[in-house]
Amino acid sequence: MSYKQMNVTEIEEFLRKPPVGFSVEALCSGYRVHSDEEESLVLIDDFQSCVGKIVFQNSLGSKVTINNLWEYTSFRKTLLSKKIYLLVSACEQDLTMSSKSKVRVLKQYVVSFDGSNPFIRWQMEKGLDWTISSVAGESYRVDIVLHDALESWIPEDLTDNLTKVKPVWKDTSFTLKYYSDALFDFPHWFGFSRRTFKLTLT
Repeated sequence: MSYKQMNVTEIEEFLRKPPVGFSVEALCSGYRVHSDEEESLVLIDDFQSCVGKIVFQNSLGSKVTINNLWEYTSFRKTLLSKKIYLLVSACEQDLTMSSKSKVRVLKQYVVSFDGSNPFIRWQMEKGLDWTISSVAGESYRVDIVLHDALESWIPEDLTDNLTKVKPVWKDTSFTLKYYSDALFDFPHWFGFSRRTFKLTLT
């Protein structure tokens, strides 16, 4: 599926026909995916799928930790200049649970979008600047969320007894964590430096 600024590919299809800059190595336990670090920023954790364990060899994972201003500046530059890849899960909510509703994963998809796209770049620059006025001497956590971009899409192949299932989307964000060595980092301790901003990709 392709929106104006976002591509969504079922993980099995991604492994069968990896996009330009990616190659897939079959292992006895699953697959190892290699990517071109010059062109792509992969933010996908290792995970277990119906075809085995999937490892994205050059991935930073969905939670990126940085420890100083230089690392922040470098990651920000990468974020705003490369194509970004995330893994999201389309789930079905179990409404039979009375106290705590549970979800089961129906399918997993690789979402990609171009961080250098002027509209997306503007959103991320604005969000990061709003979240982090100064990283010196203060820890913070920021979640960049794509949930709203997926909410209006119902995959054609998600059905239950031939009826389309409207999925509950999970894992639709990636996180940037900055840990300073400040001794009395009260805003972080009390959760005041934890922020979220949403990307519009449709």
